[in-house]
Amino acid sequence: MTEITPAIVKEFEDRMHLDGDEGENLLRILKASNEDLTRICGDYDIQTHEVFKELVFERSRYAYNDALEYFYTNFLTQINNLNLGKALESNVAEGEPNATTQV
Repeated sequence: MTEITPAIVKEFEDRMHLDGDEGENLLRILKASNEDLTRICGDYDIQTHEVFKELVFERSRYAYNDALEYFYTNFLTQINNLNLGKALESNVAEGEPNATTQV
């Protein structure tokens, strides 16, 4: 799992139009979001995978605004797509046929 860096925290602060007074709280929220989505979707690099980063930021936004219970319903399609993508990646890496492989 990738680490939440100060640059990621700053990017989230800028996106949310927040000042720098909440760094520790935002770091905690971002780490929890990253860990939760990694558990659900698989291990993606938040530094390089923009869709995963977007989901981490969205989950963090919902958590910051005390509305986390709505995140999973609102982003179910994106969560499922990442989860399925990781499963297909794993099958291809293991040499197992998938829907895109001719038998």
